[in-house]
Amino acid sequence: MTRTRLDRVRASAGIVKLAIQQIEDDLGGEIDARELAEILREFHHEGHRQDGVFDSLAQLLTVAAQAAGRIEPDRDGEMSCPLHEAAALVTDNAGLQTYYATRALDPQGEPE
Repeated sequence: MTRTRLDRVRASAGIVKLAIQQIEDDLGGEIDARELAEILREFHHEGHRQDGVFDSLAQLLTVAAQAAGRIEPDRDGEMSCPLHEAAALVTDNAGLQTYYATRALDPQGEPE
């Protein structure tokens, strides 16, 4: 039996949720500033933004916005614009604020 697209998305989302839970568990114990900064760097990967979690999420939202744009009856952006905005908020706000927190936690750990 072939799995439907929704089944595949649900399975993938479940994997993502498990991964996030693992990270939450790792953050729940004793941790110092440098280690927390290194973990946060994995979220935004300033040097290679496309490798960061925030940029991956933003890319996913952008692809969803493109799909919404293809099915919008009037092509007026009613469905796609909020998704494009969400993608921008993830990178511009969440990513940038996490970067600032990382620099505050471990200013010497910035990659050159």
